[in-house]
This record gives sequence, structure tokens and C-alpha cells, in this order.
Amino acid sequence: MAFNIADLFEHAVDLTPERVAVVCGERRLTFAELEQRVNRLAHHFTAQGLGAGSHIGVYSRNSIEALEAMLAAYKIRAVAINVNFRYVPNELRYLFDNADLAALVHERRYADRVAEVLPDVPKLQHVLVIEDGTDVDYTGYGGVEYESALRAQPGERDFPARSSDDLYLLYTGGTTGMPKGVMWRHEDVWRVLGGGIDFMTGEPMADEWEQARKGAESDGLVRLPAAPFIHGAAQWAAFGNLFACSPVVFVPQFDAHEVWRAIERERVNVLAIVGDAMARPLIEAFHEGDYDASALVAISSSAALFSPSVQRQYLDALPNVVITDSIGSSETGFSGIGMITRDGARSGGPRVNADAATAVIDDDGKPTPPGEAGWLARSGHVPLGYYKDEEKTRKVFVELDGRRYVVPGDYARLEDDGTVTLLGRGVVSINTGGEKVFPEEVEGALKSHPDVFDALVVGVPDDRLGQRVAAVVQPRPGAVPKLADLDEHARQWIAGYKVPRSLWLVDEISRSPSGKPDYQWAKRHTETHDPAEARKPSATRPS
Repeated sequence: MAFNIADLFEHAVDLTPERVAVVCGERRLTFAELEQRVNRLAHHFTAQGLGAGSHIGVYSRNSIEALEAMLAAYKIRAVAINVNFRYVPNELRYLFDNADLAALVHERRYADRVAEVLPDVPKLQHVLVIEDGTDVDYTGYGGVEYESALRAQPGERDFPARSSDDLYLLYTGGTTGMPKGVMWRHEDVWRVLGGGIDFMTGEPMADEWEQARKGAESDGLVRLPAAPFIHGAAQWAAFGNLFACSPVVFVPQFDAHEVWRAIERERVNVLAIVGDAMARPLIEAFHEGDYDASALVAISSSAALFSPSVQRQYLDALPNVVITDSIGSSETGFSGIGMITRDGARSGGPRVNADAATAVIDDDGKPTPPGEAGWLARSGHVPLGYYKDEEKTRKVFVELDGRRYVVPGDYARLEDDGTVTLLGRGVVSINTGGEKVFPEEVEGALKSHPDVFDALVVGVPDDRLGQRVAAVVQPRPGAVPKLADLDEHARQWIAGYKVPRSLWLVDEISRSPSGKPDYQWAKRHTETHDPAEARKPSATRPS
């Protein structure tokens, strides 16, 4: 019995071959059609000498071909490597080398960047090019056109047996530093992200066929992951639906109106988003258009701040839709989920019902009492570590009381009722006068102000306090928020010492393609631009 991504997909194919599996724009494939194309691509990979353990880069916006490339890699026990399509050549050069790419599948629009980088990564010997309507030349480095490669290969399923121990590798840039690869066993990552454990009940799937059997017995839920496939949340929203014999719908790149058009056209049931960066433009586009969202039953947010003020907008506009907020990371997978209600007024991060594998610990590895902040830790199905980084692995993956935990650097607080509130990344927390401030909590308060569209909060140097809280704000069109107004408004939600004392106004906040905050950009902006307004604290401690 193998809990393997490719096996789980094949079980769904065998039970529901004629069901629609994937939709992108006007294109749609049934499970049988997707299976045949994936098999052809897998045979092409094999013909190039690729196989178990080979690393194959996927450098594309959301596309059917990107999904096929990942599944084809797993079919032959190779490892798919997600490549951020926003990376410049220097970042690509680092990733291609660090990930030991042997092959690359990329959209044609990125051919110039690939041509610049290839001479410096001699291990990368084979390149497949996805046509995307652009005309960038790729003949100089011998790129092979994707569809011609598929046409030359058979569509049969005749691959060696696979293992639950096969490697899934997800590269994440995080909030600081160069990208790093998080290594998972297939079974472990499926258990925490792909439906191998029921997210609401915590019950594990009994065997590798149960997920497909249950899906085949129902009509299935049509899911639209709005994030790009370079983000683990989008990959696993897609994989989990396919394992359950259910369709996946996506758009090539995030566009709020196009997402609603797809929801209406394909009768989408579940919309998966990544926090405010997607939630805000989506709810505003919903009000601007005349969209039929009557098939929508759930909206799920994960991996980024989903502000209470934005949550309330959804509850008002879509009162019959269930909204959930979950916590997790590339290193922990799913760590808890919370239902969002109108009376859940707060300004900080998600408050979730955590499972038995989730804990909050202090610096000594001991459980924290309710009400005190500590480090979020997870045991059970956790990654193997970081690819080619033993030092980082030792720091993040630790043994406590005989159990192996991953402690990725997230601060959290255990509440009196046993729930857990995620406070933010420890690496971006602000120490102001000895008080710790978590950016997400302040950002949530700021974004509830009617003049603020988006915001990032960072610490800037202060002679007396060490750091003071600073806000980089993207105003709504036509608005020019004042520091005093934001101060007065924020104090309704957070303590005075957490309120920003410096304000920068920008045309647009920089975020990753998945919507995660780019705190390095915000920090650089405060260092290279004068603030719109600033004031020094008047007390010896922040008030």
C-alpha cells in the first residue's frame, strides 16, 4: 500500500474517468484525458534519462501543463520543483543550482531568463517549453516544444511501483533569505495537506483508496484555488480535489474579476484564497460586477492574514457561505482551522481549533500556559528537513520529550478554551521598549480603517526604544490617511504601544505572487524614503 501522490491520483482516474478533472479558461480535461497526457509526459521524461530522484523544475503561471508536469514527475518517482515566476535571473540561478535541476518545464514567456541562466547550471540538461501565445525564441538552448513531446509518446500507464517514502520538495522564500527546499515524504504531506486526515475531525483515511471512493460516491465539490501553483496551498487544494474525484478550476494568474467569472461559469463550490491580498480585491470586484455566486458554499483562507474587517464584508455579501481561516506553513502543513463568524471581533491572526499534534512552547521547549505567547510547534507527520541545509534543519526540527517537532518560527498564543491564535513570524516581530509587537495584529487594525486598502508593518530604528512601529500603507483611491487618524482608529483594536509612530504612503504594497507579505521590501522602503509623517514617543516606554 503506497500513500503516493501519483497513486492517489490514479485511484481517482480509475473510479471516475469521465468526470471533468481540470478547467482553465475554455480548456477542460476529464480524468481520463488528464491521465493520458500525464502518462505521455512521464514517458517523455523517462526517454530523457529522468527517473526516480530526478529533480524537474516547473516554471509557469497556473496552467494545465504545470499541473501535468508535477503529476508526471511523481509518476516516475521524480521530484517536481516549484519555480517562482517572479524571480529575476540571479534568483533563478541560485534555485536551479540549489535544487539540482536535471530538467525544466517552462512557459515560453520566460525563455530569455532561462537562456541567461542555463550556462551557469550544467546539471540542467533538458528543457520543455509550453506555448503561451508569446514568441520569445528558445531554439538557442535546444528547448523542446511541449505538445510535440507529448505526441511522440504513448499514453499507457506502465510505471514501476512507487513508495510512500517518495520525496515531495517545496521551495519557499519565506519572509527573509534565499529560497529553501522543504523535504516531505509523500505520505506525510498528504496526511497534513492533501486530505489524508479530515481537517475538521482529525480522523485519518483508512487506506489509500478511501479518499477516491468517497469522492466517487458523491457529486464532488468544484474547487478554485486562486493562488499560483508555486505556492503549496494552491498545489494541495488542486491535488486534494483530484484525489477526491472532484474538478479543479483555475485562472492563469490572479485577476479578481476573472476569478468571479470562473466561479459563475463553472459553478464553483469552494474558493481557496491566501489572506487579504486576495480577499480584498475579490470582495471589491464582487460588488463592482453582477456575478452569480449561488453555487459557492465555502471560502477558505490560509497562510496569510485574513483581517476581521474583510471577513465581515464577506459575511455581509455572502451570508450563506461558510468561511474558514486556517494556519500552517511549508514546514508544518495544516496546523488548525477556525470558523469565521460575525461576532468574532479581533484584530490579530487566525484563531483556530488546533489538533493534537499542535503545541505552543517556550524557549526551553516547555508548553506555555494559556494566555502566554510562545513558539508554534508541530509533531507527527512533519517534513524530513531542509534540502542541502543540515544546520537549518537542526535548528527548526527538534526533539522534545522523545518526540520530533518542527518549530518554524511562528509565534502563537494558547487561549483559555484550548484554541490557538497565530501572532506572526518571530523573525519579523518588533521589539519596542522591551515590548514585542507582531506585525499582523497591527496590520489587521490598520486595514479596518476605511481609507486603508493594504498595509505592512515593520520596525524602524529608534534611539531610545531600539525600534518603533512603522506602517507602510497603500491608501484607497483618492484617500490620504493621516497618522493621527490611524492612531485614533487603531487604539480601538490594539494597545497604544503597538500603534505605528511613522507612516509611509505607497501606490502599491509589494507581495509575493501568492499574496504573502514582502517585509524585506517594506523595510527597504522605510530605509530609502522619508516618511509621510512621523512622531517620537513622549514616554520612556511606548504608551
